[in-house]
Amino acid sequence: MKNLLKNATLGIMLLVLAASCDSENSNTPQGKTQVNIYMVDAPADYDEVWVEVLAVKLLLKGEKEENDAAWININQQSENQKINLLSLVGNNDVFLGGVEVPSGEISQIRLVLGSDNYIIQNGKKIELKTPSAQQSGLKLKISQKLQPGVDHDLVLDFDAGKSIVKAGNSGQYILKPVIRVIAEGSAGIQGIVLPLNADPIILGIVGQDTVSTFTDENGYFKLRGLKAGNYIVVINPKVPYEQLVISPVQTTLGETKTISTVNLSTK
Repeated sequence: MKNLLKNATLGIMLLVLAASCDSENSNTPQGKTQVNIYMVDAPADYDEVWVEVLAVKLLLKGEKEENDAAWININQQSENQKINLLSLVGNNDVFLGGVEVPSGEISQIRLVLGSDNYIIQNGKKIELKTPSAQQSGLKLKISQKLQPGVDHDLVLDFDAGKSIVKAGNSGQYILKPVIRVIAEGSAGIQGIVLPLNADPIILGIVGQDTVSTFTDENGYFKLRGLKAGNYIVVINPKVPYEQLVISPVQTTLGETKTISTVNLSTK
């Protein structure tokens, strides 16, 4: 009996010590969660795509979206952040900001854009007409549980190609953002495509879903926010290089699959 009590006491002491160590190693208090917001881009056929991000807000589950006081403001790096979306490729992303919130679950993210949005095409600056509805913010649905004392990273994947619409023959371009939210724990595919002047678009296809990106100045690409499954990876380069299809590429949640370096051939 004495040995049993002794072992039980030792076990309790070890549990208390472990909990103490975990608390000391965490920068976020228990019952709170640090949420960080980043932005990346999908490809578009322009030289540059500039957007003005005025604010990013979070809404916790159970709160009403019409209640402005319920939205939690992300602490941005600057009040007015201009971003060239086409620079956000490979491992390049932009940190929009972070905030400590009560642990629970995020139901929505609101991205508020300004009116100073434009593209550069063939060296010419073209203003993007921005609907007034964007002044109240783009509401992005998400269901992300927040574990107490753990930092959570969320990535806004801004699809520049799908977000810019040419208005008939008027010559005007309209910004209608298409954004998906990538939560941590998702899968990814990365690799290098050569030669550098092939400038390929990379597609990851599973079922009816397609995710795209392009390579950076070093030929590196990364497809983020994927679900687990067997993907078809399509590499669409510029002429005279030939398209290449790699299949299957199996992905696992929480891991990034690296494919072998691709050397494209000419037609």
